[in-house]
Amino acid sequence: MSDSRGAVMGVDACPTGWVGVVLRQGRFASAHAAPDLDGLLDHGRGAAVVGIDIPLGLLDSRWRQADRLAAARLGPQRARVFAVPPRQVWEEDDYAAANHRCQMVTGSGLSRQSWGLVKKLREANRVRDAGDERLHEVHPEISFMAMADGAPVTWSKKSWNGQQVRRRLLRAHGVVLPEDLDAAGRIPPDDVLDAAAAAWSAHRIAHGTSERLPDPPERTARGLPVAIWW
Repeated sequence: MSDSRGAVMGVDACPTGWVGVVLRQGRFASAHAAPDLDGLLDHGRGAAVVGIDIPLGLLDSRWRQADRLAAARLGPQRARVFAVPPRQVWEEDDYAAANHRCQMVTGSGLSRQSWGLVKKLREANRVRDAGDERLHEVHPEISFMAMADGAPVTWSKKSWNGQQVRRRLLRAHGVVLPEDLDAAGRIPPDDVLDAAAAAWSAHRIAHGTSERLPDPPERTARGLPVAIWW
């Protein structure tokens, strides 16, 4: 999918929009922030693969296997994975309606934390549905777990210890984040670290060394894959 000179990009949602980390040959190249995903992707126009920490691919009438399998893999840290309900839930106008729809379709309710993803989820799926097949869903906690030889990071990503562990794991795998990230340096550190982990996974996807859950992936009604890559 990419030659050894190709760039990849990792993307995470953040309070002000989106943050991205670009790698070239597996090494840090640049970091960017933008209020919308299209604007951020402009900074990664040359990227062969974009790893993004947001659910990509919604099923018509059931929960996704990818989330269930990722939660099981994280074990005691399984709460870091949100279960993603069917597409029709995300088409509702507000939380109350979405929660009711979720109960009607799946028999279970929708958490407010999950509904908080709605704007970013719609934005990312719109981009991929429009034809940008570079986008691959990743989950940074699964990526960090892979970097740590299968052990999930126990410290919260918002804690000092958790951020130092994650930064050390990235560094051990060749992703050295500089102290000054220019405008992207205003983004919360945990979001930058997640974007860097997404970029690490994107590099693996580009070079054919990645894994995914499930394998083979589920498919949307349009045939697009539904899986978490790392």
